[in-house]
Amino acid sequence: MYATIKALAKQYAPEYIDIRHHLHAHPELSYQEFETSKFVQQKLAELGIPFEVKATTGVTGLIQGKNPGSRIIALRADMDALPIKEENDIPYKSKNEGVMHACGHDVHTTCLLGAARILSELKDKWEGTVKLIFQPGEEKNPGGASLMIKDGVLEHPRPQAILALHVNTILEAGQLSFRGGKVMASADELYFTITGKGGHAASPHLTVDPILISSHLIIALQQLVSRVNNPFNPTVLSITSFQGGNTTNVIPNEVKLMGTFRAMDEAWRFKAHELMRKLTHDLVQSMGGEADLHIDIGYPCVMNNERLTAEAMAKAEEYIGAENVSETELRMGAEDFGYYAQEIPACFFRLGTMNKSRGITAGVHTPNFNIDESAIETGMGMMAWLGASVIY
Repeated sequence: MYATIKALAKQYAPEYIDIRHHLHAHPELSYQEFETSKFVQQKLAELGIPFEVKATTGVTGLIQGKNPGSRIIALRADMDALPIKEENDIPYKSKNEGVMHACGHDVHTTCLLGAARILSELKDKWEGTVKLIFQPGEEKNPGGASLMIKDGVLEHPRPQAILALHVNTILEAGQLSFRGGKVMASADELYFTITGKGGHAASPHLTVDPILISSHLIIALQQLVSRVNNPFNPTVLSITSFQGGNTTNVIPNEVKLMGTFRAMDEAWRFKAHELMRKLTHDLVQSMGGEADLHIDIGYPCVMNNERLTAEAMAKAEEYIGAENVSETELRMGAEDFGYYAQEIPACFFRLGTMNKSRGITAGVHTPNFNIDESAIETGMGMMAWLGASVIY
């Protein structure tokens, strides 16, 4: 079966590279993927694949093989782009000023559309049902995955497992990587308001200086990572914005801080939230100020099911050879695929897109991001092979 899928992926790859060019040239921001959604719907309709619209711009389709109820596997791709001005000089450069597919979601959508074509063409040769999930809003809270789940994407029918790929710019094209267990971190946004009493900078004794208080708070917050958290439990707490005052001789009344908190353990994550709230309140109050901390709860950790991931990795070794399959490195980045992983067994794996010899090395979320497009053939074929063969 995988030999047939490989042959079809090779045959159809040029057409799907063109599809990727179309998607790349017409990026849309999170929750605004209206034209992208219509394009996906059109392609599924051309293949005769029934589909439904979910969460306004999401699309889900069903491909039934032999004995449709015997196994149900979901394959997911995200569709949204980023608010980045593209700097690549390419024929398919973004036509939407200030919006760019800089995280590879055009690649993900293309690979799943290609897999859908292969699976549909071979549906009399594999068992079960494949549910296709094209989701909006991966790049922005609350995450399109959470909205798709609320809209019933994991029901009628309920998948036994879900798999997704993501571009990897430090892995050569033609290669794949997998990791069981912890893969990516949760991500929460932190918003602090520190209020004191402003005044003349030459008379600090008559003020309650929120800049000084905030400086102490930033240092103290790091104790949660360095002295409270288990050092074997990956955690990041970064304050990324300090806003207060606008001249040299005035101590302001207020300072605003922003930052991110990332963890790979859900129990520790929410315990840390409470510790941050207590530390902020107690420290700021002890220095005469007042504090407000808002924590915008973001995506959960991505936890790959060990058994499913081991099977998917074995399938990848069959498909492209063990020498082209490696273990994914841990990352403190976040992905809303974690919502699916909380509901059903999940496997999130990486598709190599780098080509050092051709200078294709720019990272995701940069204005020069691009891929070696031979990865499209690998990605669409691998998704089709997993959809046709994984048994959980």
